[in-house]
Amino acid sequence: MDFQDFLQHVPNLIPVALPAENAHVKMAPPERIQLIKSLDLSTKSPRTAAVMMLLYPKSNKTHLVLIVRNAYNGVHSSQIAFPGGKYEISDADFRETALRETQEEIGVSSEKIEIVKEFTPMYIPPSNFLVHPFLGISVRELSFYPDVREVADIIELPLSVFLNDEIIIEATLSTSYAENISVPAFNIQNHVVWGATAMMLSELREVLKITFEEKI
Repeated sequence: MDFQDFLQHVPNLIPVALPAENAHVKMAPPERIQLIKSLDLSTKSPRTAAVMMLLYPKSNKTHLVLIVRNAYNGVHSSQIAFPGGKYEISDADFRETALRETQEEIGVSSEKIEIVKEFTPMYIPPSNFLVHPFLGISVRELSFYPDVREVADIIELPLSVFLNDEIIIEATLSTSYAENISVPAFNIQNHVVWGATAMMLSELREVLKITFEEKI
């Protein structure tokens, strides 16, 4: 779907009920499914963060931006993610966190983004973060200026590709829970996207498919 056609359907997206866990479990590793069912956040005292699921036009086609994180000594080294990061005490709310971190990580200023919907918060066990995802839209084409300290690469994913079921795969990975296990994942431009990012992508896909059906 052309971006202008996409924009016409955005008002229909806003009231769509979030599928939440029903979407998350479709892309969750087996052991994560058990954790979701038994999770009691009151016992975790998680840190908080926010991410931006940013849609924008490129050559008049709707795209979604993702980042490749730099390699570092941590649980999310070199993973595919949304732009975002941890909540700071100076942030008015999680929306501001998502906007601020998007500007810091990929150089897109907040005035270029309209946040249209908040998605279901996602708890990430290995880092003990509760992440708040937001869907943002830019009506203009964007140039990205990644922070070289945090971002190794930018992925610009056409929405038509994202909604194609052919990108859903099973991958054998070693996780923080187990070695060489089969997990559901997305094959995005030869990157295996799994775990929390895949679970958030799953909810976004379902909301978009409910909104646009077969029109994109």
